[in-house]
Amino acid sequence: MPYIKRSLEKVVLQVSKEYPVVLISGPRQVGKTTMLKKLMEGTDRNYVSLDDLQERALAKNDPEMFLQLHKPPILIDEVQYAPELFSMIKLIVDKEHRKGDFWLTGSQIFDLMKGVQESLAGRVAVLSLSSLSQTEIYGGEDSPFQLDLKHLTERKEGRTSADLQEIFRRIFQGSMPAIVSDEVSNNSIFYGSYLSTYIERDVRNLSDSIDSLKFLRFLTAVAARCSQMLNVNEIARDADINLKQAKDWMGILETLGIIFYLHPFSNNMLKRLVKTPKYYFYDTGLVAYLTKWSSPETLVNGAMNGAILENYVVSEIRKSYLNSGKAPFMYYYRDKDAREIDIVLEQNGELNPIEIKKSANPAPEILRSFSVLEKTGLKRGKGAVICMKMELSAFNQENFIVPVWLL
Repeated sequence: MPYIKRSLEKVVLQVSKEYPVVLISGPRQVGKTTMLKKLMEGTDRNYVSLDDLQERALAKNDPEMFLQLHKPPILIDEVQYAPELFSMIKLIVDKEHRKGDFWLTGSQIFDLMKGVQESLAGRVAVLSLSSLSQTEIYGGEDSPFQLDLKHLTERKEGRTSADLQEIFRRIFQGSMPAIVSDEVSNNSIFYGSYLSTYIERDVRNLSDSIDSLKFLRFLTAVAARCSQMLNVNEIARDADINLKQAKDWMGILETLGIIFYLHPFSNNMLKRLVKTPKYYFYDTGLVAYLTKWSSPETLVNGAMNGAILENYVVSEIRKSYLNSGKAPFMYYYRDKDAREIDIVLEQNGELNPIEIKKSANPAPEILRSFSVLEKTGLKRGKGAVICMKMELSAFNQENFIVPVWLL
């Protein structure tokens, strides 16, 4: 299986010179261990996985002995299984003062963060790795997506333009390394086994009682509403579960790094704004599988084409920040008069409004909603429509037309 170079590699190497502990969080199968093992080549770093039940038991019951056997520098995989290690790691770090001694990975994002931040505050760099970005798969310089002409022009270097059919092929294929690298050839078999692994393993660890069939029905209901405002009542009804269970299981999907939220933009200057977040999947291939589209061709012409394209664009922009070790300050705008902006990027005291369209020739009328940001008290920066146009273009000095392949 050919190794796909990850944009986060340079960030990992940099923070390893600055912090004694580096934690890479993210869902299973996205390549956390593969990336770190690649960076370990030719070094004296040791490796141990807490997926090994014997190692896990030792780490939980006798963390001091575990770390005597597995001395730093070390990579400890799936560290969420033994939070008892954190206080012992802290003692070693405070005694030895060596940078980059501990590399940790974990698949349960929020529970893990809580334990790490309580025990290792100031000693740990926390990074997030998701499934592959468009840039990692198809080439180009991976940097946080910004709306200025110099940046957009530079992003064109090393990238190949892609039309509507190619973009939907990418969306349908998804971004899991095993599929992208041709390690597996059948998407359905991969995603089917991927989900059963989650149901039997990680989800059961986080939820005492879980019916596998109901959880799959729940996942399908969630996928069918990607890019929409969260409506737990509708999801619960479609999955035939109660409201509390639906809320709990949404929390699990976020904890496992399957979905993320885009919260509505708000500040004191604006009234009549909605408060409900929208949610998106990191991997559109999983959405296509759950919602039973059989090919890119059926997907591009199907009822979900706009929603799954929006999901793809939002997740690609988010990945561009995470892969650079930066927090994405991304929101959406919607008020009670139904005026809406798909994405609002907040950068350097400016707000950048972005609309997402399947069209190759978006109409200027799309820009009308951008004017609502002038009431925020913040500067309204450059805007954009991200769409299927083949070349970078502009409506005017203030508003770009950005091809999806440029993300």
